[in-house]
Amino acid sequence: MPDLTRARSSVRTAVIWEALRPALAALVAAGGRSVLEVLDVGGGTGGFAVPLARAGHRVTVVDPSPDALAALDRRVDEAGMADQVRGVQGDADNIAAVAAPGSFDVVLCHGVLEHTDDPRASVAAAVAALRPGGIASVLVANRNAAVFARAVTGHIAAARHALEDPRGRWGAQDPLPRRFDPDEATALLRDAGARILATHGVRVFSDLVPSAVIEGEALSREELVALESAVAEHPAFRAIATQLHVLAERP
Repeated sequence: MPDLTRARSSVRTAVIWEALRPALAALVAAGGRSVLEVLDVGGGTGGFAVPLARAGHRVTVVDPSPDALAALDRRVDEAGMADQVRGVQGDADNIAAVAAPGSFDVVLCHGVLEHTDDPRASVAAAVAALRPGGIASVLVANRNAAVFARAVTGHIAAARHALEDPRGRWGAQDPLPRRFDPDEATALLRDAGARILATHGVRVFSDLVPSAVIEGEALSREELVALESAVAEHPAFRAIATQLHVLAERP
């Protein structure tokens, strides 16, 4: 039986990695340095940090959870990457306290702006932490997807609530404090002085494909990844993706 957890995890991040890899390669080529300094805000247990360290880069992971940072330490030790990854307790609300201005080549901010007190200030601090020419990778939950998902499962009132609520929440039981639509996501970075390089839809279909389909191997992981990649930058599909990924550059 295939490892479904790993397969779905791979599908969930494939589009992001496809955008990051050439951006990192371009940074290395432009700067003449093989090692990049990466700040991973909300990086948790190292899902992005460890692969980046294996590629030779140095990564600082900022996360509010001591448990997540302890798991990161264990994972990094097991991977033999202790010299290239360090964990710092903090969150997206205090990026400036842990990241000096202009000290990083890359900032990852994945799945944290939904929870921060002031997303605009957090993005401004993340962009400020970049060196000129540095890259910001931002991943946020998409309001449109919440509206769509609630509606197709018959929760019409919740769908309407998510559409009209200033924070994109579908109700009091919604586990996310905030969602963003595509224009809001890109505006956060533009207002911080960053130049938008690309916007991708992440998990357009993967959250809709029944587990039984993958369990029965009627659809391979590779086919699903290829489909997600094919529609990631298509405006119509991007608009209803579960998450929005924005890649931006500090001029």
